Amino acid sequence: MRRKITRTIHVRGLAVGGGAPVSVQSMTNTRTQDVPATLAQIRRLETAGCQIVRLAVPNLEAARALPEIRRGTDMPLVADIHFDYKLALAALEAGFDKIRINPGNIGSPERVRLVADACRERGVPIRIGVNSGSVEKELLQKYGLTAQALCESALGHAKLLEDCGFEDICISAKASDPAVTVEANRLLSERCDYPLHLGVTEAGTKERGILKSAAGIGSLLLDGIGDTIRVSLTDAPEEEVRAGVELLRALGLRRGVQFISCPTCGRTEFDLIGTARAVEARLRDKPWDLTVAVMGCVVNGPGEASHADYGIAGGKREGVLFRHGEPIRRVPADRLADALVELMESENPV
Repeated sequence: MRRKITRTIHVRGLAVGGGAPVSVQSMTNTRTQDVPATLAQIRRLETAGCQIVRLAVPNLEAARALPEIRRGTDMPLVADIHFDYKLALAALEAGFDKIRINPGNIGSPERVRLVADACRERGVPIRIGVNSGSVEKELLQKYGLTAQALCESALGHAKLLEDCGFEDICISAKASDPAVTVEANRLLSERCDYPLHLGVTEAGTKERGILKSAAGIGSLLLDGIGDTIRVSLTDAPEEEVRAGVELLRALGLRRGVQFISCPTCGRTEFDLIGTARAVEARLRDKPWDLTVAVMGCVVNGPGEASHADYGIAGGKREGVLFRHGEPIRRVPADRLADALVELMESENPV
């Protein structure tokens, strides 16, 4: 997959853009001033595969908690700021690694310059985040709630930072409509070389949100556009991370086991659904770049999945364990998942 090479920013040593691997982000949903709860959630996010964590900083009480949070984790942390430039300065003093702020919303040009200068002194990038609820009125009157409006809004905020000599910028342009999100980011990719953070905002609850996010984020990544992602869900942040990691794996942008399993049909004579789920659960976190197949019958299974590194194809009482389409041995149907996992573990030690 050919990717557009954007300029590189660094978030606590993690490269974003410039051809670096696409990273996965999420945001805590704890009250930031509740330091133990916030740190506990950051640890869970890290375990799930998150690489950058954003925290809401809505007021001074939250800002006062930032130094203790910073001391409690080595994860790259982003302060999410709206309107109050002083909160951005407080987050920088606390040692946060990235500031999410829209320069046009924090007041005078002097305030924009204060934040830009403070970020420059510390080598901290700024993420500009525009979504369908934050587009300026004049752009809405000119374009309506369209991709063009999102793009111009984002570039307008970037121009305020550029006027301060600051270009260590990441841009995100999100809508709840995947098609608008895709078009906005295609426009941005044509008009600038800043790294782009992808996501479909307000995507919904877990099932629907993952589908909408996969459509929007996946389309852009297949175009070679995008440097970091967030799957926004009305669910636990850890679920956002798991979905983002799986999306990158599905596109070949993240190491891990690729799963193939066929749909059930009238030829299926064993517990295909349960077996596929068992195999996936046991291999999900393995670091192997391998493809594994769980097929419903021995008639077509090994042939259809001959490109898989390992696989099983089930029957009424027994099935076949195969490697690259070549049968290895027959196994009782209730032992297929165990036999497959045991074979892979024996030949691919972690």
